[in-house]
Amino acid sequence: MASSSPTPLLLGLLLVLLASARAASVSLPALPLSTASRWVVGADGRRVKLVCANWASHLEPVAAEGLSRRGVGDIAARVAAMGFNCVRLTWPTYLATNATLSSLPLRWSLERLGLRESAAGVRVNNPDLLDLPLIDVFREVVSALASNSIMVILDNQMTTPGWCCSRTDGNGFFGDKYFDPEEWLKGLSAMATMFRDTKNVVGMSLRNELRGPYQNVSLWYRYMQQGAEAVHAANPNVLVILSGLDFDNSLSFLSPKQVKLSFTGKLVFEQHWYGFSDGTDWENWNQNDACGVAVESIRTKGLFLLQQGWPLFFSEIGFDMSGTHIADNRYLTCFLSVAAEMDLDWAVWALEGSYYIREGILAYDETYGLLTWDWYTARNPSFIERINSLQSPFQGPGLPSSHKPYKVIFHPLTGLCVLVESANVLKLGPCDESNAWNYTSAYELVLKHTGQCLEAKSVGDTAKLGAGCSKSCSKWQLISDSGMHVSAELTKNGTRVCLEAGPDGVITTDECKCLTEDPTCDPESQWFKVISSSRGIPGDSSVLQLPSLGPWPPTSSSSR
Repeated sequence: MASSSPTPLLLGLLLVLLASARAASVSLPALPLSTASRWVVGADGRRVKLVCANWASHLEPVAAEGLSRRGVGDIAARVAAMGFNCVRLTWPTYLATNATLSSLPLRWSLERLGLRESAAGVRVNNPDLLDLPLIDVFREVVSALASNSIMVILDNQMTTPGWCCSRTDGNGFFGDKYFDPEEWLKGLSAMATMFRDTKNVVGMSLRNELRGPYQNVSLWYRYMQQGAEAVHAANPNVLVILSGLDFDNSLSFLSPKQVKLSFTGKLVFEQHWYGFSDGTDWENWNQNDACGVAVESIRTKGLFLLQQGWPLFFSEIGFDMSGTHIADNRYLTCFLSVAAEMDLDWAVWALEGSYYIREGILAYDETYGLLTWDWYTARNPSFIERINSLQSPFQGPGLPSSHKPYKVIFHPLTGLCVLVESANVLKLGPCDESNAWNYTSAYELVLKHTGQCLEAKSVGDTAKLGAGCSKSCSKWQLISDSGMHVSAELTKNGTRVCLEAGPDGVITTDECKCLTEDPTCDPESQWFKVISSSRGIPGDSSVLQLPSLGPWPPTSSSSR
């Protein structure tokens, strides 16, 4: 029987068409960016949510990956088509400080590594780049992103070109074999100066994943403050982004002592969170327990900064996009719940579907890549569909209802929100169309402006709204260590039920499952987050009109 699923060729063509449509309707925000408490904002004071893809340009060839597979403009268009407004573009210090390297033509850089096939691919797909110096190739990548209204954050990944990261690679911390602080400061200043007048370069990440045996808090403060001042002096328009220690897993040392800088309104911190950051918890623990522990860990290591009024950018999140890695799949749903609840700025590792060469392997397939090995289409279309609702802000300055926020009920497994349909039946749908809820101090979920409340009638029943709130209105509490089971007791017999999303998206009240102990049980159909939103209520004249990419892939046959 012929499959109804779209072919990779069709998906690739659709991706290009979506990019063209998006480029026509989306422009860069009001620049330059700055900060207002925990938010990144544009020059007009409106929230700008950083939703980025990491594009590696720091490995041995010292060129953005993928130029042998697709045209640079074509790759930039794919970034836009997937709904990202930003690229975290990596670079090695030597690109800015070593004139011999920066002036090396791309052709020679590839051929000196024996990458003649890659050079031939560049000749076909990017002939204008083949004989440009590496630093000019880097500029052309930034320019292609600008043409697609994509912001750029320049990330100093390493000093020496190569794969990152190891504790013993000599690039880990100030004073390491290849990490001379003075050369690093020189490189930051040079790169900040180079892109001073490049409008879409909106931020600079000072150093990726500080690590290794020499790391210590005292030197972190000394040199990161110097780096921040150097960047700001050279280019006061960019955000200055500081990473933490232990592979950027920890910023906990900032809790009692903040950095001291001569400028304000430009400082952002960054944190990384992968599934492997949590050890084997996702494989060995009950999923609720694993998510609860992981969230508490990232809270103490960095998430607390949001409560202190500092912007925090999760500049690397990533997972195996094949969909076959159970631990990564579990991590992802937990991350999406936090990203929705806290309305995080974030960046996926990585854009690239493959590398010219990585760790000695030619044409290395990046299983964490957003794009397929040939850089033609989305590796995991269901992931693109899930993150669509998180690519626009729920909260922050300048949103239509910022003065009167409300609640929406988010389902992280699908990336959808709870909508009230005809006959008061609840079903999942786009978060832009979500109804506005009040979650009262009495644990009632009340539909805003109607007085109707969500009621639990029986096990297996369709979740519906009651005629109006009364003393018998159901009390919905957030239970389990994940805090994502929305649960109520039935008035008839005291049985506890939880909201559950069925395969068709219809919300029912069923027996709560997977609350404790069993590490093999999957609770994600019953995971919901009651989150704050200021987007504007559908039907209200103040609704924020958000660009929508529609379902992904754009066909009636969903891959979910």
